[in-house]
Amino acid sequence: MSGAQVDWAVAARTKRGHGESGDQYAVFPDASGVLIAVVDGLGHGKEAAAAAHAAIGELQKHRGRPLERLVDQCHERLQGGRGVVMSLAWFHATGVTMSWIGVGNVEGVLLRSRPGETSSLRDRREMLLLRPGVVGGQLPQLRVASVGVAAGDMLLLATDGIDSRFIFAQEGRGSLRQVAEGILASHGRTDDDALVLAARQLMRPH
Repeated sequence: MSGAQVDWAVAARTKRGHGESGDQYAVFPDASGVLIAVVDGLGHGKEAAAAAHAAIGELQKHRGRPLERLVDQCHERLQGGRGVVMSLAWFHATGVTMSWIGVGNVEGVLLRSRPGETSSLRDRREMLLLRPGVVGGQLPQLRVASVGVAAGDMLLLATDGIDSRFIFAQEGRGSLRQVAEGILASHGRTDDDALVLAARQLMRPH
């Protein structure tokens, strides 16, 4: 699937015995860039799914605002009810910068497509700094980070239903769908909802 500057794919499954997943995602492209979100409602089942969908609705309603403001909007919407954890990424229309922010434990990693000749696999990885807290509950001090991106760089966002060791086992080879489905098959837990989103930076706009 394509946005203004990125291709993306998702692999997900619901916790065994549950009809709805609390793990949700959104991709919102527009002329200024592409917003990517992965949201995990606390717990499982209908209430977790409802909280995640409510957060996605706020992101859609207010997309285009700074990432920290989007988190604030979700926090205001969810207070007094079920909270969520989330990670957001914004690929700027220039094609050279990505901004991201995480609250809770939705893991994020950027895999460089063209590391330096002496770089190790670990050097290829740029990790999202996650702030402990809950959107709708105890919100931490928010801090957005920005990193440079190049064509072919791959973003991976995964909920805690994916074992975090996927970060260092993943080399980003194959199609985005193959990458996402491979992570889910190899690192997904069956005792929790699980979702992984893979996105790849396209060529820089002319």
